[in-house]
Amino acid sequence: MTNFRGRKVLVTGASGYVGGRLVRQLLTEGFAVRVFVRDKNKISGQSWFDSVEVAEGNADNFEQTKSALQNIHTAYYLLHSINMGPHFDEIEAAMARGFAQAASEAQVKQIVYLGGIANDKNISKHLQSRERTGKELATGMVPVLELRAGIIIGSGSASFEMLRHLTHRLPIMTTPKWVSNLTQPIAIRDVLWYLTKIAMFEKPVSGQFDIGGPEVLSYADMMQTFAKLSGLPRRIIIKVPILSPRLSSLWIGLVTPVPTALARPLVGSLISEVVADPKKSIEHLIPHPKEGLLHLATAIELALSSTNSNQVETRWSDATYPAAPWQKAQSDPSWAGETLYRDFREAEVSIPAADLWATVEAIGGKTGWYGADFLWWARGVLDRMVGGVGLRRGRRDPLHLRAGDSLDFWRVEVVEPGVRLRLYAEMILPGKAWLEFRIIETVREGVSYRRIEQEATFSPRGLGGQLYWFAVMPFHSFVFPTMLKKIIKAAGDLNQSRT
Repeated sequence: MTNFRGRKVLVTGASGYVGGRLVRQLLTEGFAVRVFVRDKNKISGQSWFDSVEVAEGNADNFEQTKSALQNIHTAYYLLHSINMGPHFDEIEAAMARGFAQAASEAQVKQIVYLGGIANDKNISKHLQSRERTGKELATGMVPVLELRAGIIIGSGSASFEMLRHLTHRLPIMTTPKWVSNLTQPIAIRDVLWYLTKIAMFEKPVSGQFDIGGPEVLSYADMMQTFAKLSGLPRRIIIKVPILSPRLSSLWIGLVTPVPTALARPLVGSLISEVVADPKKSIEHLIPHPKEGLLHLATAIELALSSTNSNQVETRWSDATYPAAPWQKAQSDPSWAGETLYRDFREAEVSIPAADLWATVEAIGGKTGWYGADFLWWARGVLDRMVGGVGLRRGRRDPLHLRAGDSLDFWRVEVVEPGVRLRLYAEMILPGKAWLEFRIIETVREGVSYRRIEQEATFSPRGLGGQLYWFAVMPFHSFVFPTMLKKIIKAAGDLNQSRT
């Protein structure tokens, strides 16, 4: 190792599960960190936001990518396009080639890529694409070190959420035969250990290295371990041969918060055995942590502890769910000439602003949407049926929100504590939708009041979007007034409980 403090590194995918945690780890070690994101507002709520340099742009834009890579020593490639339709593999390959060329021209010293273990002959299209991405990154002049991991266990990871909800909700389950395939899970803590240590190398390294935890076991074994640690009875698992990966992903989409589109590549990765090859060990370059690699039980206990104490730093849902093909970009300017439909409600109350804000900020998740819960549930089910995220994503934290958080089928776009909350809809829609709350202090005749404003905005996409708005208007006339009344009531109850 050499004196690496102050060395400048770039993290792509910083709004994602691994990237968001890696940034914090690199800062702790003394690196100068630049993040490459499409929208800096998406990461503005992160605790490390003011400590990093932000480069905005798209990785499929060569000039923007090259600009982000200027003066960078080590670049972390944590991007994927698994939800971008049936040709996601071609999209990933082209993006990786462009990144390799841009890194070469910017004279980057090292590229680090986190891929997936693919040692079995029978691998999914997702793993094939991950493997191809590594090869495309290596087409440039910059040395590429590829770390290949299997199932990553940590609070908020998609794999952990899938394991947790399947085990909790199904005491008796019929499962596909892939639950008997061997896998080698690894704790997110250990993944970050390896990723961070690479940036400390004195000289660049090229090669492909597998990383995994200390245990090799089946997915069924993982579920039983989780059940035991959660105080649940041993799960009854009945294996059947008819559940294809596609059917399995639909089933997981119904039972867990992980949407079918994301479950599909996760399941695809389990149809083969995902076990690290000892010949590809990285131990001669990076020794294990002094306390050793975490066993599955310890990794699960840490993940459960963070989840139960609401200390989840990043979640699988932090990465923006792709918009439907007919939806324009979230960041389209307001002057784009679109028709806008609004449902505006307001009320003036004497309840303290702090109690109003606490009530608004707690919306969604286990709190619900302040009335008409059945209609919200039905809309979530409908969204799931057409391939959307539904309501099951829930919240990262039950009380507090930050910009970029997923919130059921919304995304937190703006948070101004005590003043304003704006949500952007990520459900499948023929247009774009927002839901905004504002709390405004007013004084009348020397008496202070608070005005709470609630506004739903919809920008339709073509005739279908306009018909959609008028079709749901009857429901809005019940849902939105009820929501505002119950927010005020809940805020009043909260104020009473404090006094």
